[in-house]
Amino acid sequence: MDESDRTAIHEVMEQQTVSIAKAGITTSLNARTEILAAASPAWGRYDLRRTPAENINLPPALLSRFDLLWLTLDRADMDTDLEMARHVVYVHQNRESPALGFTPLEPSVLRACISAARRLSPYVPEELEEYIATAYSSIRQEEAKSNSPHSYTTVRTLLSILRISAVSSDVLFSYLKCNEIDITFSQALARFRFSETVAQSDADEALRLMQMSKFSLYADDRQKSGLDAISDVYSILRDEASRANKMDVSYAYALNWISRK
Repeated sequence: MDESDRTAIHEVMEQQTVSIAKAGITTSLNARTEILAAASPAWGRYDLRRTPAENINLPPALLSRFDLLWLTLDRADMDTDLEMARHVVYVHQNRESPALGFTPLEPSVLRACISAARRLSPYVPEELEEYIATAYSSIRQEEAKSNSPHSYTTVRTLLSILRISAVSSDVLFSYLKCNEIDITFSQALARFRFSETVAQSDADEALRLMQMSKFSLYADDRQKSGLDAISDVYSILRDEASRANKMDVSYAYALNWISRK
């Protein structure tokens, strides 16, 4: 993503406004919407030895604006690969998708449900405040003990837990911030039930979604392994060349970059 695009989307997600300066007109417009984003890894391949932020090549300040981050890797799996291959072959031969085995909802019905749910503004009852606060504090303590470099929990996470508990229709169709997830998710789930109040089950589900999101980023079988010296040098050169927007790098520049590391 270009630096100008990063600046623009960061303003939208942080201040919920879009600044315009064209044809002598300078103004700011309101931008209140959900953001669902998908990104391929930098350099075309996900490097398990790097952090998610390094692989996505977006600054933490921007990534932290999303309530949920899910890492989806194409791993070799016999059952999954066989099922996918059979599906592709069937579509290629029959020019249509195989039967789903169930009747999907009509888009109009789904839109009507979402529209009705979004009119609600569920609130968190007083008896649930201490429960959510304790859960947030426990998550912070667990992260401090694990010392994981891949994710971090801040006050935004607490806001997300509440939001998601009360706005369930948004939970299904948007990525929510990894930092505010608990509050938002609780509100999302309450809306999905067409409820005016957030229940403990909504908060529990919000916490579960947050934990699953974090687990997808640093599963046990994806521990960072050390780079050999040559790979380390190439990695430094590639990153620095990308930041400097250079295709050709002189020996002096390369030596300077490596010596600083």
